[in-house]
Amino acid sequence: MTTLKNDIFIKALLKQPVSRTPVWMMRQAGRYLPEYRQLREQAGSFLNLCTNPELACEVTLQPLRRFDFDAAILFSDILTIPDAMGLGLYFTEHEGPKFARPLSTEQDIKNLLVPDPDEKLRYVMDAVSLIRKNLHGSVPLIGFSGSPWTLATYMIEGGSSKNFQKTKALMYEQPNLMHALLTKLADAVALYLNAQIKAGAQAVMIFDTWGGMLSTEDYLRFSLAYGEKIRSLLITEQDSQRIPSIWFTKGGGLWLESMANAGFDALGLDWQTDIHQARQRVGHQVALQGNLDPVALYASPEVITEKVTAILNNYGLGSGHVFNLGHGILPDINPDHVAALVNAVKNHQVS
Repeated sequence: MTTLKNDIFIKALLKQPVSRTPVWMMRQAGRYLPEYRQLREQAGSFLNLCTNPELACEVTLQPLRRFDFDAAILFSDILTIPDAMGLGLYFTEHEGPKFARPLSTEQDIKNLLVPDPDEKLRYVMDAVSLIRKNLHGSVPLIGFSGSPWTLATYMIEGGSSKNFQKTKALMYEQPNLMHALLTKLADAVALYLNAQIKAGAQAVMIFDTWGGMLSTEDYLRFSLAYGEKIRSLLITEQDSQRIPSIWFTKGGGLWLESMANAGFDALGLDWQTDIHQARQRVGHQVALQGNLDPVALYASPEVITEKVTAILNNYGLGSGHVFNLGHGILPDINPDHVAALVNAVKNHQVS
């Protein structure tokens, strides 16, 4: 077991004392980096990057060579589980992910099998192991998955959607069938994340990207309930080390108290949630991660520093905060502006 040289991220998630606020960034490995774009061109496709452990490792490590982040996050995609279930994931230019065989009938859902991650998703586990080895204990590695609700939306719609008409129609008209699908997906996500932990992930995050599109009643029944189930199944200790877990619902600020009761160590906040109010509401229960507006990175380094400082001051003194964006970095951001963000966090003194 390699001792972490920098464990400030883990300590903050567990609300243990830290000397400063740790920082990493959602989608920190990716299209805003010229070295990523060069490797992506060489690989031929995004999926080739994801399914080749050596390339996935290289992409994961690229931002750590440029910026002093306090964590690495596995380079992969949230839709690997439905792909392993046989839906045929592919990507189209400027349109995002699509499925060749979306779920369209009751029988489609009944025929779905929960994939064995060590078999169907072996390339992910190989990437996790390789990344962990190449990090040499410098910073912790984050594993991740999409939430059952978010995975279900892509599987039913066949790709992204503006109003989730097919998904919500199934939820409203055949709630038992939707619950059957979400149960399978919760089992699959728990197995997948536990396999990542066994392969070397030192924290895990669940991205509930589309939970915020639901009403309160439906969010609690069809999204958060399955997050809570996954949390109950997760490995919480590996090699005598705690494995923290993070739940992030984009647009979920209304439900912070309910999310805090689901058992996760930390909650991700989008940029529409006031971090001071969030800390007052749930900060005694969980750590908070976030929450700079990703669009703020188009501003000058001076403005970025002001925005970062405001968030850090609003959170205030004490542990339990991991600085991040309120969603993933946009693809045409200047890397120098990312450096300004990281430097602002690292140099901050609470006023």
